[in-house]
Amino acid sequence: MISGLVFNVQRFSTHDGPGIRTTVFLKGCPLACRWCHNPEGMRSAPELLTHPSRCIECNACVNACPHGYAVPATVGNGIRPDIASCEACGDCVDVCPTGAREIAGRELRVAELLETVSRDRVFYEESGGGVTFSGGEPLQQAEFVLAALAACGDAGLHTAVDTCGLVDTRDLLAAADLADLILFDLKTSDSERHRSATGASNERILANLKLVADGPPPIWLRVPLVPGVNDDDDELAGMAQLASTLKAVRQVSVLPYHKLGRDKRERLGLPLLDPDLGAPRPERIRSAVAHFERAGIETLIGG
Repeated sequence: MISGLVFNVQRFSTHDGPGIRTTVFLKGCPLACRWCHNPEGMRSAPELLTHPSRCIECNACVNACPHGYAVPATVGNGIRPDIASCEACGDCVDVCPTGAREIAGRELRVAELLETVSRDRVFYEESGGGVTFSGGEPLQQAEFVLAALAACGDAGLHTAVDTCGLVDTRDLLAAADLADLILFDLKTSDSERHRSATGASNERILANLKLVADGPPPIWLRVPLVPGVNDDDDELAGMAQLASTLKAVRQVSVLPYHKLGRDKRERLGLPLLDPDLGAPRPERIRSAVAHFERAGIETLIGG
């Protein structure tokens, strides 16, 4: 039975495709974006997240940990797990009385997923929504995603795949054959900028984008707008020019950077990669929209 490692199934989402959707977030990503909003999706393994503000320092997790990786509390500091050694067995999660700990990542079979997402069919039908596979990078788990796309399609559910593009070309084309919509992240058109910001160049990403842009299905480009990375006019003009050459592109979503991912990094025990990074200025957001609109592409902020 095919299963995938999923860290969230978010119902009633309105930001990952048309209508009301269920977004399935899968573990594992080939990139390390400095601004990542879902850092719990980067590793291809379950991980422990903590919520220090909920900790009442009862030491139940200390007593439950079979390996001694939960460090006993000192007054006011909460229980500090040894994240580097933690095996994410979940024993501490089971005994925590306040929900101060959780495991990001659980195995989910295709049949289980289909049962879950089908519960909201009436909302999909009323709103033109459906199911979106996101992450992480969903096509890191291509076998599961392709099987789930096929199952959702057989059930008459609209499907979308949200990809960073740094994936096996065969998997991307197979997903495009099954999905009703591709959400494709475009972070920068410049390879060196991309490498500096994400840890990888974008040659394969752009090659994959151009291949899948022959369509069908339609593509919505998603552009995370990050100060100092891609919010200058030269870069915006380059991305807009590229987008204008892709016949399957129907829409661009400009996604201004925000700081919501910082709290998640702290709960994972990860350092902040760019602590001084802030939201783009309003005039840079307007400029981004204007560049893509001048290229003749419908452009939204958010979504």
